[in-house]
Amino acid sequence: MRRVRDLVKPATVGEQGELFPVWRHHPFFTDTPAETLRAEREHRHHAVVEQIIADSKASALAHLPSAHFHANAAWLTLWAMSYNLLRATGALTSVFHAKATTVTLRAHLIHVPARIARSARRITLHLPHNWPRKHAWTHLFDTVHAPPEPA
Repeated sequence: MRRVRDLVKPATVGEQGELFPVWRHHPFFTDTPAETLRAEREHRHHAVVEQIIADSKASALAHLPSAHFHANAAWLTLWAMSYNLLRATGALTSVFHAKATTVTLRAHLIHVPARIARSARRITLHLPHNWPRKHAWTHLFDTVHAPPEPA
């Protein structure tokens, strides 16, 4: 068992200092002969992988398996490419979007309520004025379309 300081509920600090610090206890059982810190790091890494698998099963991988092996292989390849592109998009947008699920990224950044206008061989995207994700989306757009930095 390892004692971890609970930063979500900070203890109040008075003139005397902390009298009752708030701690969380995380018990875990393992049959590996690894040290506690290494076993906990491996456990947390496993939890991240499990979250990615759950996120994937809730989106594109829900359509697997098909009756054809090559269709499954193609779908899995397309899922991997789109997942990595969506993660990179979230990381470029903001800290919130870097940790968001695939459904949230799709709702905030991909499904854009915009109107496309064409004039003088240019395409203009008109975003709604009161759209709550306008700043995040324009920050992503400016980051991707920024001129290259001088070498």
